[in-house]
Amino acid sequence: QVAESGGGLVQAGGSLRLSCRGSAGAFRESAIGWFRRRPGKQREWVGTLSTGGTSVYNQAVKGRFSISRDDGGATVFLQMDNLRPEDTATYYCQRLGSGYWGQGTQVTVSS
Repeated sequence: QVAESGGGLVQAGGSLRLSCRGSAGAFRESAIGWFRRRPGKQREWVGTLSTGGTSVYNQAVKGRFSISRDDGGATVFLQMDNLRPEDTATYYCQRLGSGYWGQGTQVTVSS
């Protein structure tokens, strides 16, 4: 299971850091994906942190978002900078391959 946190309301150009905490040992050894569901749209992929520590991103967020993991491996972060109103969404993380989703955390960016 995973639990997302850290969402909130921020002005355009601001930053937020989301956290994804895993409850299973396998979380520490798994690739983690971040996804989002914007209003009226389907859930979309945001980025992935591989088990080797490399990350890839959706072109829409590349250069503004970054994914990292804490030293213990139980928490994965999504650092979001230079936020735009179109980043408004519910953000989810997933241990890739698990099929499980958390509750998500809401991010609202005002213009």
